[in-house]
Amino acid sequence: MAAEIEFSYKTLTDTARRHIRVFQVHQFLDRFAMGLTVAVVALALTDRGMDLFQISLLFGVYSLTTMAMELPFGGLADNIGRKPVFLAAVVASLISLVLFLSSRDFTVLALSFAFIGFGRALRSGTLDAWFVETFKAAAPNVDVQPALAKAQWANAMGLAMGAVVGGFLPDAFGMTASSYGISVYDVSYAASFVVMLGVLIYTMFAIAEEPRPLNASALKQGFIKVPSVIAEAGRLALKHPTLSTLLAALALFLMATNPVEVIWPTYAKPMLDEGYANTAIGALTAVYFFSIAFGASLSPRISRVFRRHHAVTLAAIFACLAMVQIALAMQGGIVGFIFVFLVYSIFLGASETPASSILHSCVEDRQRSTMLSLRSLIQQLGAAIGLVMAGAVAEIYSTSIAWIAGAVFLLMAMALSLVLARRIAAGAK
Repeated sequence: MAAEIEFSYKTLTDTARRHIRVFQVHQFLDRFAMGLTVAVVALALTDRGMDLFQISLLFGVYSLTTMAMELPFGGLADNIGRKPVFLAAVVASLISLVLFLSSRDFTVLALSFAFIGFGRALRSGTLDAWFVETFKAAAPNVDVQPALAKAQWANAMGLAMGAVVGGFLPDAFGMTASSYGISVYDVSYAASFVVMLGVLIYTMFAIAEEPRPLNASALKQGFIKVPSVIAEAGRLALKHPTLSTLLAALALFLMATNPVEVIWPTYAKPMLDEGYANTAIGALTAVYFFSIAFGASLSPRISRVFRRHHAVTLAAIFACLAMVQIALAMQGGIVGFIFVFLVYSIFLGASETPASSILHSCVEDRQRSTMLSLRSLIQQLGAAIGLVMAGAVAEIYSTSIAWIAGAVFLLMAMALSLVLARRIAAGAK
């Protein structure tokens, strides 16, 4: 295997640079559409008469649907093409938004969340795989990690700006919405629908993929082959020491960090004045995404510090996250909390691309979508387990104790990353 060439945007071919720009715009638009609803989803559900238990059930429907569909559709994308599967994901997102806007009934809302999970499963491992494969063809042997970091930066920026606009729209146009008898939060959902239509059009015309047979017979064969593709990917993950160690580390990583990402608003809100607490939480949500984007942009520089040894980089980031998570759990004032939380978010953003670079180096193109879906499934499983455990500990003791206990999983992930680094180094000899 040829040694990787250090990434330099200026020396890339015009084709490779254009490929990165096209994908950055795509990622920004797709996540901007999602971000429009992120800041208001809980408020919109409360406005529709849902209590906290019903809200948790709706998110449970989303998680279960995503986990059930994750691998089958990753395998389908490897067989019939990434672009058509992603287009189906956008259609699923549009259906979910229409269902949400059309009803206040719990059953209909549950169906909406099921379509969100369906769209998430369809998205996973589709255009990400297309981006890596096309980049490798346009820039052979060039380190893909900085290119992934650029895409991750656009991804996080889209979420951040979407959250800002999504929080602003109900205040700006809420009275107009009320005059038409609709919820003030529906303005953000309607805007998300419009932007998602833009994503559909952009994907159709800007994303170029070598067409594969796409008819009833091809779809049937695609689904028939899914079990064997999944089984092969599972065997690869189990037999490949690098992949199995990486996936275990990522599961532990999500077990530790997901409870922080989900619970932090309830931890921070009591520190704020009641009069502006919700507004401040919304603004901090946007800053959280901006910080993740900043962390993603720093990722290549951090990697160069460790001579582009991605597993060592990952171990260092996990160690820093463990220390920062403990520090976050000890904050009692809003100023200190915001500062530590932003540092935490930057490290979260920096963690994505080293892990992705390792995974992409271990799989062939024909399995790339499936392996990305397998990674997503394992991470979601780790996140769900971590959230349940943290919730139980927080109920008995406190949120601070739950977060500190979660830092242990980050230290375990760090240890696995160091094992991973030794295995990669041994394989390179």
